[in-house]
Amino acid sequence: MRRTWLLAILMLTLVATMAGQKADYTVKRAGNGVSLKAFDTKPWANAESIVWGPEGYKTTFRALWNDQDLWLRFDVEDPAPWNTMTKRDEHLWDEEVVEIFLDLDATGKDYAEYELNPANVICDVKMESAWPNVQSNLEWDHAGIESSVKKQPASAGYRGGWTGILRLPWKGFSDLPAVASKRATVPPAAGATWKFNLFRIERPHGPKDPKTDGIFAAWSPTGKPSFHHPPAFRSLTFAK
Repeated sequence: MRRTWLLAILMLTLVATMAGQKADYTVKRAGNGVSLKAFDTKPWANAESIVWGPEGYKTTFRALWNDQDLWLRFDVEDPAPWNTMTKRDEHLWDEEVVEIFLDLDATGKDYAEYELNPANVICDVKMESAWPNVQSNLEWDHAGIESSVKKQPASAGYRGGWTGILRLPWKGFSDLPAVASKRATVPPAAGATWKFNLFRIERPHGPKDPKTDGIFAAWSPTGKPSFHHPPAFRSLTFAK
């Protein structure tokens, strides 16, 4: 796969609501209640939150870890989530999706990309090189990855949306070059630092007109016509 960003995307703003938030992120240890069914926030109470995106389409990210897995959660504000793609590794970025990039050794190459859409479809990719020469490998799969999605109805002060949870077993990182070459270890040691960034693609006019008014929201804005710009990645540190 080679992702080509049209010139029109240059006119879109990659939005991040960094005000009042730290530029980096600490992954806290998970308690016993975290699971693919933990859609209430209580099991995630120990996790730091990142909130970004434009008003009406904000996304909240949380992460936790234990000796077996890295747990990721996205709470997506969206009154009308949609999808047409239902197969793993389809080009989900052409519709609506949340994304995380994980660069285990901060080299800016051979990093992992994970995408999740409102229908609980996964796209996992090994990014071999970044912008301006984006090269990726869709044949790479994170062994043992699991996900779950729950639609969230509108309520007072909330427009509705969906929550997505990803479970990434540490063994699934083992065939990435960073781990194979021992530049990174999994599970990571407490205090280890990776690089990462978060993204949300929202297409408010639905499947009939997905390109008009598309929102490409980056937590850490890249300043480039692509999300794949490693200098914009921030630190992700694993707590004790």
